[in-house]
Amino acid sequence: MPKLHADGIRVAYGETEIIKNISLEIPDGKITAIIGPNGCGKSTLLKTLGRILFPNRGAVYLDGKEVVKQSTKKVAQKLAMLPQSPDAPEGLSVSELVSFGRYPHQKGLGKLKAEDHQAVSWALQATGMLPLKDREVDALSGGQRQRAWIAMALAQGTDIILLDEPTTYLDLSHQLEVLKLLQHLNRAEHRTIVMVIHDLNQAARFSDYMVAMKDGEIYRHGSPETVMTRGMMRDVFQIDAEIALDRKTGKPVCLSYDLAKEYGQAIEKMA
Repeated sequence: MPKLHADGIRVAYGETEIIKNISLEIPDGKITAIIGPNGCGKSTLLKTLGRILFPNRGAVYLDGKEVVKQSTKKVAQKLAMLPQSPDAPEGLSVSELVSFGRYPHQKGLGKLKAEDHQAVSWALQATGMLPLKDREVDALSGGQRQRAWIAMALAQGTDIILLDEPTTYLDLSHQLEVLKLLQHLNRAEHRTIVMVIHDLNQAARFSDYMVAMKDGEIYRHGSPETVMTRGMMRDVFQIDAEIALDRKTGKPVCLSYDLAKEYGQAIEKMA
């Protein structure tokens, strides 16, 4: 059994059920990409896996124990969660931000010990942020800022990192910068990475495992080749797509797409 898995979870906001009886095993030491249209429950699923939200039914397990029965600090020693577009306090330096990742390991007054300083320095080095450690987070570019947050998660010393749309609002070069960093951390450090991501080609290119969601349920999960199909694109996203294998990566890629015929006709009638 993998370290992180969900068993029959249901999550609702008031009377509205967002996650409907999902069971999912997150492969250890792999990159998992969660995809799906807006409102399908991707972020809700990620937050429930990360103990930000509690399921109304079912359970999420981390190292064989229900996450809701573990303390926040214990969970944070095993799992790091980066929300979408996080904000840092004004005037905070990169090294100060990264040092926050050591909080789950601190006791008493929370002063950094030698091992904490080592972890912070290593995280800055691993993410290429060491030269910018004294720079204020607000003064960084979008890609640099995202790397700083990832460094904080690395300093946390967890085997599992969850990220909610880590490339949002970044231009293409910075998107690739962040995704290549996550890929490097997965391959070099064997970190388990789970990310919600909108760009389907990037999801297929950088993941080992894909989870396609539709209406609060898992439509299909497996390798990118298994999930990224014309049938999935039509059923989940209502588009007709041309799918091929990228010669460089060997991963499936969407070459072109248009609204599925019946969906396009419905839009035309509404116009």
